[in-house]
Amino acid sequence: MLDGKSILITGGTGSFGKKFIKRLLESHPEISRIVIFSRDEYKQFVMQNMAEFKEHKNKLRFFIGDVRDKERLYRALEGIDLVVHAAALKQVPACEYNPFEAIKTNVMGAQNLIDACIDKGVKRVVALSTDKACAPVNLYGATKLCSDKLFIQGNAYSGPNGTKFSVVRYGNVAGSRGSVIPFFQELIKNGAKELPITDMNMTRFWLKLEQAVDMVIEALTNMHGGELYVKKIPSMKMPDLAKAISPNAKLVEVGIRPGEKLHEQMIAQADARNTIDIGDYYIVLPQIERKDISGFYKDAKKVPDNFEYNSGTNDWWLSVDEMRDLIASL
Repeated sequence: MLDGKSILITGGTGSFGKKFIKRLLESHPEISRIVIFSRDEYKQFVMQNMAEFKEHKNKLRFFIGDVRDKERLYRALEGIDLVVHAAALKQVPACEYNPFEAIKTNVMGAQNLIDACIDKGVKRVVALSTDKACAPVNLYGATKLCSDKLFIQGNAYSGPNGTKFSVVRYGNVAGSRGSVIPFFQELIKNGAKELPITDMNMTRFWLKLEQAVDMVIEALTNMHGGELYVKKIPSMKMPDLAKAISPNAKLVEVGIRPGEKLHEQMIAQADARNTIDIGDYYIVLPQIERKDISGFYKDAKKVPDNFEYNSGTNDWWLSVDEMRDLIASL
């Protein structure tokens, strides 16, 4: 499916983008072209000069641009077969303080990309979502929920033979920039004897960056248009994570921050009636009246009507020792 194709990734200089492109270059050497579309010229310069990308410079194209600029998207999408949309304003406090900017990028930028992909004849588009888009309590989550719905509804605009759009949703990536693991590790490295815990009952899903890449490749390869993919992954308790990093550190509860949830939620109970279980993934099927794609998943099971996918009620949990081993592998 990917060999011989030209692929564009928005926000391609981020943690996900670099890992995704590295995987493509290693696993699909027959890919024709990869376009990295982002607005930060310095990050592009750094990425261009990284050894793992420098040797593939004949396949990589770096485009300075912003998803807010539809004309630039049209230019960048020339001859593109597949698109992965990773560009977004993601910092919760920044989005709260700059709501208009978050909407311009996360909502209007999504619409620009959808329009441009349909008009340019792109075959498939996968957009990255977040747990915060499920029953959102902050503006970032609200803009991403809106973005998710725009991409799913994009299938109706493109028609049965046009561009196919799907979404992959995942939570915090363990060990990524901004996650709690490097934060705790830095505190311990600097001699801290205490670790701050937002709430002793807080839970989170555990996802490695490699798994996020797997999700996108799964969607690009097997999507029919309209799916929202959620991977089955384990949960962890935040106090257990702190113990895995520093067994002897004192844990100090500091309180939940504005816009933060006690548990991560990937699928709300309200979406259960449209959710199927296909083994390694849950898929939330589109609610809009369009081509029924449920028939493509012959072995799928309907989830119970009271189902929700929540890190606090998950049936798969990591022990302290398992987390310690996983941290070592990051």
